[in-house]
Amino acid sequence: MHELVTGLVPGDNLEAEHRAHTLGWLRRTDDVFRRVKPAQPAQHLVSYVVPIDPADGSVLLVEHVNAGLWLPPGGHVEVDEHPHRTAAREIEEELGVTTAPTSEPVFLTVTETVGVDSGHTDVSLWYTVDVPRDRELTPDAGEFHGIRWWSRAEILAADPKLFDPHLTRFLEKLPTAAPDRSGG
Repeated sequence: MHELVTGLVPGDNLEAEHRAHTLGWLRRTDDVFRRVKPAQPAQHLVSYVVPIDPADGSVLLVEHVNAGLWLPPGGHVEVDEHPHRTAAREIEEELGVTTAPTSEPVFLTVTETVGVDSGHTDVSLWYTVDVPRDRELTPDAGEFHGIRWWSRAEILAADPKLFDPHLTRFLEKLPTAAPDRSGG
């Protein structure tokens, strides 16, 4: 994990702070996995995987039942599971997408959670995956109220409280990561 986080190039000062926080956390613990739902230990790893339409750059977000926000698909990293494997597993379980996400995360955040399971800290590694808008998806109705493709302009024009607090920063960083979005 230390090598994976060290390899991330921060896109801004806040991501640099999150990276430093995460590296310090990794030095202090050998247990980065959620062991007991909803939040034990109180800080643990999450993998987001952001579907991006390769034709127009729009992103698919899910209206998450628990968080009450529009978020990228994703979930908690299982015990001894690599975060990339989590991203691949989650995008398949939640949307039926079997295309591999980027091999390395493109963004890192540390976030206090909101919603029903609030009160813990997610250290989130953000991956991307190319998914054409017209691809048939099978959303997990137990986790989402709905899914929607969003353009950058629509996200920027909407109330920021509808989304993960770091989504616009992710979008700002994305153009530097876009050439390496292929999985593998």
